[in-house]
Amino acid sequence: MSVERTVPPVALVTGANRGIGYEVVRQLADRGHRVLLGSRDLGKGRAAANRIDPRGERVSAVQLDVADAASVAAMGEWVTREVGRVDVVVNNAAILYDTWAQARSADLAEVQRALDTNLFGAWRVTQALLPLLRRSPHPRVVMVSSEAASLQSMSGGTPAYGVSKAALNALTCLLAGELRRQRVLVNAICPGWVATDMGGGGGRPVADGAAGIVWAATLPDNGPTGGFFRDGKPVPW
Repeated sequence: MSVERTVPPVALVTGANRGIGYEVVRQLADRGHRVLLGSRDLGKGRAAANRIDPRGERVSAVQLDVADAASVAAMGEWVTREVGRVDVVVNNAAILYDTWAQARSADLAEVQRALDTNLFGAWRVTQALLPLLRRSPHPRVVMVSSEAASLQSMSGGTPAYGVSKAALNALTCLLAGELRRQRVLVNAICPGWVATDMGGGGGRPVADGAAGIVWAATLPDNGPTGGFFRDGKPVPW
């Protein structure tokens, strides 16, 4: 009598060699996922993957610069060829928390650079992996956003970061609506103020911020889509 082997779900996490992305990789691997750890610097990515999974059975590094269309295309081709499936995409990579800037005087080149990573990077990666997601039995896309993107609470400051994350929230709504019939759950998650390099000193433990992202990545099939959440609870748009 043969025993059917359960194939672990495959997750790709962008910007994952440190900070929240790294912790998301660790938590997903602990939950039985095979995780592809995206990193602009492949050497740093491999070192991070080795810290989580020294035997290389659950975590693999992949070179991925989300702001580089050629890098994203190469990643998509590699995943399709070498892995053959993706069930979860966590768009975590982000730059430029510009606390020094004001919208009235912002350097628009900086704003454009933030948009290229924080918005278009997530868009590129999702499009590249969508053919594989459509074949998954339980496809999930998680956009790592921020309460700085909430239009309800915006009152000035961090223009590049806030505008790029608000646009990411809009993309979340569009994709969720378009992919609903294909069972792809797409949600935006605010991890809260977390003690990372980008978040600066203070903040809550990285594991707590990552847990909300993992919650969205592992939602049941009847879970929400097109929402904005922190710790599993809605955040005002």
